[in-house]
Amino acid sequence: MKRNLNDLLSFVAVAREGSFTRAAGFLGVTQPALSQAITGLENRLQIRLLTRTTRSVSLTAAGERLLAAIGHRFDEIEAELDMLTALRDKPAGTVRITCAPNVLHNILLPKLAPILREYPDVNLEFDASHAFRNIVVDRFDAGVRLGDTIDKDMIAVPIGPPLRMAAAASPDYFSRYPIPQTPQDLVHHNCMNMRMASTGGLYVWEFDHPDGPVNVRVNGQLIFNTSAHMVDAALAGLGIAFLPEEEFGDHIADGRLTRVLEAWCDPFPGYYLYYPSRKQPSPAFSLVVDALREK
Repeated sequence: MKRNLNDLLSFVAVAREGSFTRAAGFLGVTQPALSQAITGLENRLQIRLLTRTTRSVSLTAAGERLLAAIGHRFDEIEAELDMLTALRDKPAGTVRITCAPNVLHNILLPKLAPILREYPDVNLEFDASHAFRNIVVDRFDAGVRLGDTIDKDMIAVPIGPPLRMAAAASPDYFSRYPIPQTPQDLVHHNCMNMRMASTGGLYVWEFDHPDGPVNVRVNGQLIFNTSAHMVDAALAGLGIAFLPEEEFGDHIADGRLTRVLEAWCDPFPGYYLYYPSRKQPSPAFSLVVDALREK
């Protein structure tokens, strides 16, 4: 029974990660040991659970049935073990959160630092990515997104104030190009594009107007998938960047960047921590939620 349970846990990890390498890292075992465990399980059951190629791992029909039958049971056991920490003198355990890099830098780390100092048995794991991860499938405790992009079946907790977008470039850039007066003027400028990790497409710049929203597809020499490098390029005079105003830090106030089209950028709902409504929060997770909640 012990061997079966260990091998079943290995199977669930491989099935969910879709990779022996990632599953081995998640479980803290070597890839050969993990492969041997799966082979042993398949031999005892006398049925193939996984289809393996040099590039991918996929479930057979039997593998899909087994994962559907046991995957949630391992989750329930893990949740119950987390809840046992409520009987300790102090909360303990690991909380896994996926978020964009700028959110981790500007919101999560500053607000959660006191927890790490006060509760040494609480661990935080961050997945810093612009991709929209499925927190249930990828087994995160929570994620962070803008308020208007969260599914209705999730609990959403505001963790930051409303945001405003800002279009900005260096004074040197605007010494060579006229300052745009309307969003449509941007088509004549060297604008920096953002590649969206979730869709693979380029972000369409969104502005506000009393008559309705205005969307502009811009062109330029630079395409990024991170915001920090876009700010660096704007400071270097390489074009106009369009980001949440907090991303520019003090560069606008200090005159290193010139903001344009400010009247076209209205506030919108800020960042929310979200998690499944059926999730039973552990003491450690409750600490994180309370620390992040916008007061």
